[in-house]
Amino acid sequence: MNRIDYQTPLGPMTLAADDQGLCGAWFKGQAHYGQGVALAQASVATTPLLNRATRWLDGYFAGTRPAVEVPLHPSGTAFRQAVWTALRQVPYGTTITYRDLGQALGASTSPRAVGNAVGHNPLSLFVPCHRVVAVSGDLTGYAGGLERKVALLTLEGVAVRGHALAKG
Repeated sequence: MNRIDYQTPLGPMTLAADDQGLCGAWFKGQAHYGQGVALAQASVATTPLLNRATRWLDGYFAGTRPAVEVPLHPSGTAFRQAVWTALRQVPYGTTITYRDLGQALGASTSPRAVGNAVGHNPLSLFVPCHRVVAVSGDLTGYAGGLERKVALLTLEGVAVRGHALAKG
């Protein structure tokens, strides 16, 4: 396991990867930081995979849809994995509700269970959990902080409403 720090316009992130893919991408201080990954034992070292991840982030923060593919290897339950896979299908510049995400996974999936899985996403930005909103369209929690959620959605050209930080 290797890790590096990456400076974003929204604050520092820690990226962690093993031989199979990127295992984590967390903003410093976000909820569930490092969960599921042995960051303390990870070597601080740049690898080709981590270089790809930083190129992806460079493109994302430049306001483009990243063309670089980054293999992902998050650790989580089967349900969380299913939610994170579904999140990767939400297109850049769009949002989805917790309810619609749950319905996409199966009629009996509750929005609350989906929200819990979304909140434990270890791959901020790469698995776009910031694109999930309430049924009303209002912004709700984001492990990286609602200020970042507003900034990320704004970067993607999404009209943001329902939060004091949203302009307009």
